[in-house]
Amino acid sequence: MLGVQSAAARSLPDFTELVEENSGAVVNISTTQTMQSGTRYGLPFSQRDFEQLPEFFQDFFGGPNSPFHRRQPGAPQERHSMGSGFIVSADGYVLTNNHVIEGADEIVVRLSDRRELMATLVGTDPRSDLAVLKIENGDDLPVVKVGRSSELKTGEWVLAIGSPFGFDYTATAGIVSALGRSLPSENYVPFIQTDVAINPGNSGGPLFNLDGEVVGINSQIYTRSGGFMGVSFAIPIDDAMNVFRQIRDHGIVSRGWLGVLIQEVNRDLAESFGLRRPRGALVAEVMTNSPAEEAGLKAGDIVLAYDGEEISLSSDLPPKVGRTPVGETATLEVLRGGDRIELPVVIGELPDEGSQQAQQATPQESTTAPLGLVVEPLPAKLKDTLGIDGGVLVTNVGRGAALNAGIRPKDIITELDRKPIRSVSEFMAAVRALPEGKAVSVRVIRQGRATYLVMKP
Repeated sequence: MLGVQSAAARSLPDFTELVEENSGAVVNISTTQTMQSGTRYGLPFSQRDFEQLPEFFQDFFGGPNSPFHRRQPGAPQERHSMGSGFIVSADGYVLTNNHVIEGADEIVVRLSDRRELMATLVGTDPRSDLAVLKIENGDDLPVVKVGRSSELKTGEWVLAIGSPFGFDYTATAGIVSALGRSLPSENYVPFIQTDVAINPGNSGGPLFNLDGEVVGINSQIYTRSGGFMGVSFAIPIDDAMNVFRQIRDHGIVSRGWLGVLIQEVNRDLAESFGLRRPRGALVAEVMTNSPAEEAGLKAGDIVLAYDGEEISLSSDLPPKVGRTPVGETATLEVLRGGDRIELPVVIGELPDEGSQQAQQATPQESTTAPLGLVVEPLPAKLKDTLGIDGGVLVTNVGRGAALNAGIRPKDIITELDRKPIRSVSEFMAAVRALPEGKAVSVRVIRQGRATYLVMKP
């Protein structure tokens, strides 16, 4: 039995050489921020670690009741936080997370040889949660080897080095659990999911493969307790280096933009659109004056492939578009009305984040329709606000197929069973033509955003 255990132990990877060779290029990053007057809670870690992400995707932990918080009465106060990073060039460029240095007035980088050097902020990209620093007056700096995250495979061993809870140069290991994860907070980053133990202070630190190459930047964890629960996420190094080069060379980051709102294709939607299995990204809305509109993409199209690469999940599309250089032409394979077509599209530049909000509709004469719906004509003012040429406004939903499908009052129905709806009469005609017992798609606009629902009359 002992011999079997010894053989199993020998088959596990030995990380000692990897840690010895790479720890020197991993740095501890400490920041100082002057707080305004008043009572604040000072954190020994990043402010964003508990404030700026959804509850289930807090970067690392807790709130004001955490034992790691320090209550700071009076003002002004200095708030100190810390995280990790790594040196990517001999002239002192450092990569880390944006939330590690966000709002910092002073940034100090500590090396493994205990040197403490001041660093300046070169630039940030909040969309991918990345920041680039430059070490001042540094010489003979160790550098990590940058690998290719595109070559990662699920199940392979990976190692993280960082400063969890301030314990410098802590090494933790695990495997790649999944690739291309899409999180609610980040649409343009296909995260690497691992089971490597990541805790406060690991933010911004490197994730290594067994060849000693950096393949990711440890960024977030999934948690219900505020601590590590076996699910952590890293930014792929391919995406990070693209951001790094743009910040270093141009000071800003530009991303490709298509100009569509998309949603997942589930089993019922796949049936209603004539797909044998759920796949692709369903276009719920095409934005005005966008590259998608100019290319002829329409609501109800399903994007099956982007430049020859299959789109299995809707979350596959945004990272592919984002990585495409602005002005380059990409080819979309689209399912439209049961036919597959190819559309060339010139990729635009992702604009600043904004929002669209629909105004309340003025009550109009209502029409009771089958399916448990009461609808009325769409007011002209609302049409102009939303930039649409028709539809019907749902004023009441009773028991029936519409309620089961998720249609609610104040929804605007613009398409039924892939037929455009521009008026109440068109809606009534489309309802009468619905096939019994078959799943059909319904396009609705809710709070200014379009989505597809599935209804079975």
